[in-house]
Amino acid sequence: MEESIAELRETFKSGGTRGVEWRKTQLKAILQLLHDHEQTIYKVLNEDLGKHPTEVYRDEIGVVEKSARYALSSVDKWMLPQKAHLPLVLFPARAEVQPEPFGVVLIFSSWNFPIALSLDPVIGAISAGNTVVLKPSDLAPACAKFLSSTIPQYLDNKAIKVIDGGVDVCERLLNLKWDKIFFTGSPRVGCIVMTAAARHLTPVTLELGGKCPVILDRLSSPSDIKVAAKRIVGGKWGACSGQACIAVDYVLVEEKFASTLIDFLKKTIGKFYGENPKNLKNISRIVNKYHFERVLNLLKDPNVAASVVHGGLADEERLFIEPTILLDPPLDSEVMTEEIFGPILPIITLKKIEDSIQFINSRPNPLAMYVFTKDEAFKKKILSETSSGSVTFNDILIHFICDSLPFGGVGQSGFGRYHGKYSFDTFSHEKAVLQRSFFPELEPRYPPWNGFKLLFIKLLYRFDYFGVLLLMLGLKRHPQDDHKAD
Repeated sequence: MEESIAELRETFKSGGTRGVEWRKTQLKAILQLLHDHEQTIYKVLNEDLGKHPTEVYRDEIGVVEKSARYALSSVDKWMLPQKAHLPLVLFPARAEVQPEPFGVVLIFSSWNFPIALSLDPVIGAISAGNTVVLKPSDLAPACAKFLSSTIPQYLDNKAIKVIDGGVDVCERLLNLKWDKIFFTGSPRVGCIVMTAAARHLTPVTLELGGKCPVILDRLSSPSDIKVAAKRIVGGKWGACSGQACIAVDYVLVEEKFASTLIDFLKKTIGKFYGENPKNLKNISRIVNKYHFERVLNLLKDPNVAASVVHGGLADEERLFIEPTILLDPPLDSEVMTEEIFGPILPIITLKKIEDSIQFINSRPNPLAMYVFTKDEAFKKKILSETSSGSVTFNDILIHFICDSLPFGGVGQSGFGRYHGKYSFDTFSHEKAVLQRSFFPELEPRYPPWNGFKLLFIKLLYRFDYFGVLLLMLGLKRHPQDDHKAD
């Protein structure tokens, strides 16, 4: 492992990754990898998570293709220095902000979207000119094996390496010095990563999670409620059966609308996944036995079990849990205090929907918030009175595929962001560059100090150039040797 990292450092020091042609070559190679191995990717994701090919393309292959093509068309522009404005007093001078790669970066990906959450950050790191170590999750072993065997065939193996393995490998990696660490996973492991990074003062991006709420406002039109229900079902069970950091975790709705919402949700579940709970289609399974038991244990609390209004069937052999809806489970139960990360959807009723703001603010910042409303005043209250990684009005999950929007959390849901240009920025250091001539020279910037120089500096910091001119012409009074200048 140490030899591999040393090779990456030598590659970076050689400057080979800084040129735009190298970056574009690697991005094209990723696209070629996806094209050549599309069927294999369907197979390994079915093996690890039981994903349908359409879900695989939508959430994994398509996401990476889109990101790679966008970076390929934009990286020339992203690499250009950005002109910066300078105070007039520094004339003649010019300044710019020049992006430069960090160096050797470590990327930890997650098991729930093991292809997209591996290659999407790699695209950002490559676009920025870094060398990369990718550590795929060992909880998706077929995908990890695919990445570790396939990436070296397409990408520059002296600059981009995949290191597979379990917890022991992660610990060894974290003991090494990196120039940047990018982690996708749970807050618990995120704390471990951040602690390790602190030993070397390594900058970190943490893409974590949290309990992402839906706020369902009063919708008078049955067609609007139907659309909202479809989007909630798709946003809860359609993305890896709820095993997604931005999946819907719970729904807030007024008491009088709860039964209507539940009816629409039940009908939509049947339409999307089938009526036979023992043979549902188009839905992923739970990743492994540990997480199967973890999710199932959430329902074993008698008070939680009593709140089940739909679903609850579990098949341990298939690692499958039926889409399950709860109505008003206890707020102090684990299902309402921990991120569910599975196919259970609590519905919490409120006297009035405006109470949702206080409800959300009493809990850690969510990674995403979804609000179904036509009330513009309520939208403004949501934006001004709550804090979350993102807010999407009248839809769910779609912000994730928008390259023009930053994706990331706040507070316990993480920090840092990526996607599109934000990925390039995340893996770049913005270096300030200022160039100036030897003339003119401003003597008041140097000692020995006096009242004239103090006033001169004060006027400059206030950008009062007219006052500076008057001072230089002797038309503005100043104390000679004290520090009482205005």
